[in-house]
Amino acid sequence: MSKSIDIQFEFRKLAKPAIDAALADNLKKIEIEFPPLLGGSQSKSQFDDFDNVQELDKNKDWTMQLAPMFLGDEIYQKGTTWLIFPDLKECELGKEEWAGQRYQEATFTTIEAVTDHLANEGNDGSGGGYDAPWGSNIMSGLSKMMGGEDGDAGLLGDQSSLDPIIEGENSPANLWLVIQPGNGGPVEDWVNLEKMAFAQPDTPVVIINGALDKVRGGFYPAFVFPKLAATIDRFYKKFESTFYLKPFSDKGVYGWLYRVYPEPWQVILENVKPGKDGNPAVEYVTVDVLDKRPSYAEIISMLVNASQNSK
Repeated sequence: MSKSIDIQFEFRKLAKPAIDAALADNLKKIEIEFPPLLGGSQSKSQFDDFDNVQELDKNKDWTMQLAPMFLGDEIYQKGTTWLIFPDLKECELGKEEWAGQRYQEATFTTIEAVTDHLANEGNDGSGGGYDAPWGSNIMSGLSKMMGGEDGDAGLLGDQSSLDPIIEGENSPANLWLVIQPGNGGPVEDWVNLEKMAFAQPDTPVVIINGALDKVRGGFYPAFVFPKLAATIDRFYKKFESTFYLKPFSDKGVYGWLYRVYPEPWQVILENVKPGKDGNPAVEYVTVDVLDKRPSYAEIISMLVNASQNSK
């Protein structure tokens, strides 16, 4: 089914009202998590082989098409919806590939540009300004050296793709759409994102596929990444999973964890059975509905029990 319909469009149709409901409830920290490569002739889930560039491109395109869905509301117009890219190159590509007026009405910027702007405005509530990833200064210096008299050679992206941030015009923002921070990129993205949110606390932050489960789940050891570890309890554990769809596979079963805010969580078993024409048929069975998000072990246990009972 996922190969024959525009499932990413369907995801946006579910995500937009879920975000609206969260905003109406005055939630400021919103998480969107889904398989961005699902659907089409080359459909892939988290268990398939793909590279970070493919994933980032899909998340960029998905968010570019989400942003105009907010622009019918005056509060999100005139650049007060910010598309925040993980780096300058992605910002440049986004602006080139989505050149229509309805896309360009948003403010195109990056985590670095926003963090620096807020620090320069004296709004950096967490202190210290932008945390640069290791090696970024080397690449920046090399790009400027290769540019010679023409200036920066643009190895890291074109600075002109950044929209100006002007206090009283498009700043403070009324909505931040943050595209894949940290996930497949530097962990400093997550650290800087917390700084941004502390500096502009009234702006809702919507993180699209930022792999927050990895951050909250201890994937990054605290003794290696102390700055990131410090953000977990005070920031990332406070995010509301507003649209969430993630596959789980273990012990011979396959299923999904699903939620659309403000509805409860659903654990869904995916079964493959012989169809009437001899081709396999996929069956989705909701095995439990919960108010609280279940743990990994609980999800697998539910799926195993449901699979055994269906035989």
